[in-house]
Amino acid sequence: MNISEITGQRRPIGYWIKHLHGLVEGSLDGLLAGQGLTRRHWQVLNVIATDSPTLADLDTVLAPFLDDRQPSLRPLADDLSERGWLEGEERLTLTTAGIQAHEELRRQVNADRARLTEGIGAEEYLATIDVLTRMSANLAGPMEPTKPTANIGNIA
Repeated sequence: MNISEITGQRRPIGYWIKHLHGLVEGSLDGLLAGQGLTRRHWQVLNVIATDSPTLADLDTVLAPFLDDRQPSLRPLADDLSERGWLEGEERLTLTTAGIQAHEELRRQVNADRARLTEGIGAEEYLATIDVLTRMSANLAGPMEPTKPTANIGNIA
């Protein structure tokens, strides 16, 4: 007997993970689009706000979000620099304007996250993260990390 038969669900977990991912991407992109930003811009800003990474560090921390179409976050960091929000050659930091932009965006993103988790208690949320982490570990290859190399919980 498989999980679908046990739970009576007609759609497996893979469906819901992909569906939720699309909704999260779409919601954040819609929220940020008015400023000509994407979710990846937000993630870059958020990482830089909590650390002073190099461009290589950014690509490492956000590696799960990179692919053949976007192999590096350099173009996004360059865009944020052109807006006057980032500075630095070796290590990237937020400018005063970048700090203000990040704070305003953080308020909006937090409101969006609150909508995402509406009606879900802290214990349910933590249990969901725990289950998804264990499922990932079950399928991960021997060389594939099962836990993020950085706390990306606030990057979303």
